[in-house]
Amino acid sequence: MLMEQRLTLLCLSALLLSSCSIFSQFDDTYQQRYQANNVVKIEELRTKELFNAVQPKVKPVVAVYASSFTDQTGQRASNSEFALFSTALTQEPSALLIRALKHASNGQFFRVVERVGLDNLTKERQLIRSAREQFKEKSNPLQPLLFAGVLLEGAVIAYDTNLTTGGIGARYLGIGKSVQYREDKVTVSLRMVSVATGEVLIEVLTHKTVFSYGQSEDVFIFLDMGTELLEIEVGNSRNDSITVSLMMAIEGAVLKLINEGYERGFWTHDKQVN
Repeated sequence: MLMEQRLTLLCLSALLLSSCSIFSQFDDTYQQRYQANNVVKIEELRTKELFNAVQPKVKPVVAVYASSFTDQTGQRASNSEFALFSTALTQEPSALLIRALKHASNGQFFRVVERVGLDNLTKERQLIRSAREQFKEKSNPLQPLLFAGVLLEGAVIAYDTNLTTGGIGARYLGIGKSVQYREDKVTVSLRMVSVATGEVLIEVLTHKTVFSYGQSEDVFIFLDMGTELLEIEVGNSRNDSITVSLMMAIEGAVLKLINEGYERGFWTHDKQVN
């Protein structure tokens, strides 16, 4: 009897492995869909295009306030078992925007002035002035802060979940396999505002798809004349990072803003672009 049970386990294990080929066509279809959207590759290419953006003749001075680029989605982290109070997205998207601006054209496109920590910066400058007045140092005066010509404002305006869901599964003689996937989308709005007039010069809207993919395999058999049940289950999942997806959407917005700025003549360059 023990030998028969072992033989049954071996046969079922072999059948479980061979059943993987049944789903190979679906897996290939999903991989093609995954690569067609280029969750990683397109965003790396977009980041590369932003990094290699044509440098302008005069670098525009821009400022980003923490309160002017925030998460407006109100989305909470999802959990099917209990309520969560943590947010689904980062609460400091302005840091990602500043990073994208500083990496544009290998750091040679924008001059970004500090405004997120302006209070701390002002306090330090006051300490410097106080120390120099105390020691009567007038040979090296403190330079005034650089002011921005334009403000970059906007928000993360949407995080839509379960836009597309799907899957497939099958079971035969106690052996089964299932595959599931889901698509979410994060949307970013970015605008450039003139400090002199308050006019909105450029407004762009970008979005990034967030993919989730999971698969599982299971097998169950009855042992000891059907009085005992053995069940084995294994699975894995792959989820895109929401923060990385948001970062890529912001980088795409900055790249689009740069291109529209060239088209509308807000900055110029010497290099001929095809």
